[in-house]
Amino acid sequence: MKNQITYTEHNGLYYPDLALPEQTNYPLGKSANLRLDFMKKHRRGTYTTLLTEGRLNEYLHDIDIQAQELLDNIIPRLAQERGIDEELKAHNPLQWVAEMNNIKVTAEEIVLREVVYQ
Repeated sequence: MKNQITYTEHNGLYYPDLALPEQTNYPLGKSANLRLDFMKKHRRGTYTTLLTEGRLNEYLHDIDIQAQELLDNIIPRLAQERGIDEELKAHNPLQWVAEMNNIKVTAEEIVLREVVYQ
């Protein structure tokens, strides 16, 4: 039977043999850590459920993947929309770097709103 609990006797008392389910151990990035902090403060039920079911690390790893995929899609699109290309990079590298940094910050704000803080 799957849900049968076994017990161990110690000094005449019986203690249940409980163990948490196996959990993945993916390294977590910036987006995952921000989501974890957000969940601890604002989504306690979801956080507790994922933690006790042993799915928290895998869930946070998926958040990192989603965030990175969204960034990878947004940054080139914003660069194209704003006309930031290799020609600008060749003729005015400082402006190109400034523009790309601006795009990266904008894309990260979108990812925070769309993926991390929902």
